[in-house]
Amino acid sequence: MNAYVMLGVFQTSQKLRTSLRLLSRAGLPPVDLQVQLLLRGRSPLSATFSRKLHLGPDGPASSPAAAPRRLPFSRVTVEDLTFFRKTLPGRAITDPDLVQSSNEDWLKSVRGSSEVLLRPQTTQEVSQILSYCHSRNLAVNPQGGNTGLVGGSVPVYDEIILSTSLMNSILSFDKISGILTCQAGCVLENLSLYLEERDYIMPLDLGAKGSCQIGGNVATNAGGLRLLRYGSLHGTVLGLEVVLADGQVLDCLSTLRKDNTGYDLKQLFIGSEGTLGVITAVSILCPRKPKSVNVVFLGCETFDQLLKTFQLCKGMLGEILSAFEFLDSECMRLLNTHLKLANPISDCPFYIVIETSGSDSDHDSQKLHNFLEEAMTSLLVTDGTVATEESKIKTLWSMRERVTEALTHDGFTYKYDISLPVERIYQLVTDMRQHLGKRARSVVGYGHVGDGNLHLNVTSPAKDPALLASIEPFIYEWTAKFQGSISAEHGLGLKKRNYIYYSKSRPAVAVMGKMKTLLDPKGILNPYKTLPDDLK
Repeated sequence: MNAYVMLGVFQTSQKLRTSLRLLSRAGLPPVDLQVQLLLRGRSPLSATFSRKLHLGPDGPASSPAAAPRRLPFSRVTVEDLTFFRKTLPGRAITDPDLVQSSNEDWLKSVRGSSEVLLRPQTTQEVSQILSYCHSRNLAVNPQGGNTGLVGGSVPVYDEIILSTSLMNSILSFDKISGILTCQAGCVLENLSLYLEERDYIMPLDLGAKGSCQIGGNVATNAGGLRLLRYGSLHGTVLGLEVVLADGQVLDCLSTLRKDNTGYDLKQLFIGSEGTLGVITAVSILCPRKPKSVNVVFLGCETFDQLLKTFQLCKGMLGEILSAFEFLDSECMRLLNTHLKLANPISDCPFYIVIETSGSDSDHDSQKLHNFLEEAMTSLLVTDGTVATEESKIKTLWSMRERVTEALTHDGFTYKYDISLPVERIYQLVTDMRQHLGKRARSVVGYGHVGDGNLHLNVTSPAKDPALLASIEPFIYEWTAKFQGSISAEHGLGLKKRNYIYYSKSRPAVAVMGKMKTLLDPKGILNPYKTLPDDLK
């Protein structure tokens, strides 16, 4: 069954007959799926040592997200630079103009003052660097693609930036098992292209795939658009190579799917945000490339209808369901206003992006046909369109993937990554709008319904400490009340470290502190991140 037959399902509904249109006739502009992540800025020498994120008149103590006082780490000397230049010929960067982009996160919300950028190519070089820094008590900031949203990927003060960008080699790929082994600096999109040529795909897909690196993805336990189908990195990552704070290389780079000998140490480093060790290589299980892919873009009048559509979708699409994403009408307004992306269907309060992927196009099309017919006759959706061609699939996906880009044009953005019971997801957006009133320019909600992950974003004309004080801790208290998590996939970094107790008990955090002390006794790896300031 082809796309036109499936579209006929929509046309059987009197309510949709006049509004439905083929995607090929929608006249949508070409989509550039790559968000430009490289930023230009001032020399790091002009940055102050105090990293003021959202400070009030009382200085750093006024916000739990603000940077703490600098810890008593050593400062880089001429002798240190001599060692780095000898270890990394031509790859120990001190030119302020070249270091600057690595000092600042892509949201321009956090800026460090590091004067040294190191770019190793091998695990041995990383080991030499960390061994030396450990002996000298020099703080190190591991950095991948620098696409993080919580200030975890850039220095807070003058930490040495250790970039994995040149560690970008694919080490092996087993065509039978689908297991890929590569260095940590491989860009996610490059890995995807490599695998697609071999009839496989990566088990994760992110909007920042053109810049983010697999090591950073693992270090933050990134989720993304395919988690519903393939699960989290805790399941798909089979092995890691990690360099510890003292330079010791921990080789857990297994390619076995089953290995029950002792503790599964790799799990410690997945989601640890570079605070326990520097990931240098990854082995990951990759699924076969689906032969049949369909994307449906639907509109709903209420969030309750959206949830019922999700329930129906899971039951009727089953094993071919690979993504179920949503965005609200405010997201669509920003896409229209700032990126000039036309709505492919009629205006609705809520929009859904559903993706199916399988091995038999006829089988998948029939299942999708049956689902759409039931959704129509049940009046769960009010409009929709289907895409089966790659270019049109990318166009529909852009309506979800480019929301983050649209937000950057709407003003200063406060970004929140919340995990909640699925029935509570949009209630938080509604309550936040009521709570903030006219103090915010925009309050928008979008995310991964399939795994209960809401991306709530609040924009204002400029950075506004008073607005931030209204958002936090309200959003964290609300999330804790409904047994949610304050960080579903972005991590804690610098900005959220002191809010960890809203999601984890004090005994649990204390154990985390003991693990940190065991693996990094001097605390040189990514200091001021992930763990709260009161943990000594």
